[in-house]
Amino acid sequence: MNYRSAEIKDIPGILLLEKKYHKNSISKEDKPGGCIGTFFSEKKLKRLIEEEKGLAVAYDGDRMIGFANSASWRFWQEWPVFHPMIDDLPNIKYKDRVLSADNSYQYGPACIDKDYRGTGVLFNLFECSRLLMKDRYPVLVTYVDQSNQRSFQAHSRKLGCDVVKEFEFHGDKLFVLCYDTSKKTRRTIK
Repeated sequence: MNYRSAEIKDIPGILLLEKKYHKNSISKEDKPGGCIGTFFSEKKLKRLIEEEKGLAVAYDGDRMIGFANSASWRFWQEWPVFHPMIDDLPNIKYKDRVLSADNSYQYGPACIDKDYRGTGVLFNLFECSRLLMKDRYPVLVTYVDQSNQRSFQAHSRKLGCDVVKEFEFHGDKLFVLCYDTSKKTRRTIK
């Protein structure tokens, strides 16, 4: 397995995984395993790679098996849908720190091919993503739909992200989770 910062040449593989596991295009048989809710265009992925340097990818040989997006709140503010999350940051306190766009960033979505779930890929992908962002931001923030229990369990129980509050967003109930980026990811097997 190989985990690294994404490059432009990785975009087609990311787009394929997005299409396969996005909530609007996922197959019925794959949906219980979890899905992603955000779709990135090729242009947005290029910006994530070149400007944010926060997109981590996982490969098994030549096969892309996963990715994890991370970006500054300045990147996300271009989408009006993220404005309520950004506006809510000062209402979140984590490890004695009131959050802001300067001391935190948004992690997610993360997507792993179903054939590799439960194999440790998540731990290594999360760790790769953390390493890409830790020198810029002390706190990772992510939002998980309460109905997506697989993702919630993976991020809270397995990775050790802390639930800091619940958040309602366009009628969806979400958990807000945070992680101290100075901490190495648990059970990393890299």
